[in-house]
Amino acid sequence: MEAYAVVETGGKQYRVIPGMKLEVELLSAEPGQDVDAGPVLALSDGTELKIGTPVVKDAKVVFTVVEHKRGEKVINFKKKRRKGYERKVGHRQELTVVTVKSIA
Repeated sequence: MEAYAVVETGGKQYRVIPGMKLEVELLSAEPGQDVDAGPVLALSDGTELKIGTPVVKDAKVVFTVVEHKRGEKVINFKKKRRKGYERKVGHRQELTVVTVKSIA
């Protein structure tokens, strides 16, 4: 097995391995910068699994910011028949594309 970690960022949890590319909620960093991923909830070195209570002490995952982008548009549409009520709201989430630089 290879090393992996479970990190929390943007209110979501991600299982990451070194070199992995993923989209997370917007981070305040410029493209090319290294960013600490946030609390590490679980850490595996390939043989042993450490589970945090709630976080693993002295564990660190570093992301490298690739780019900022916007996600797909989500449409919320509500209607009540025969009442003349219609409501349409759109949303596009701001995302940051990152690669996992290291797990320690």
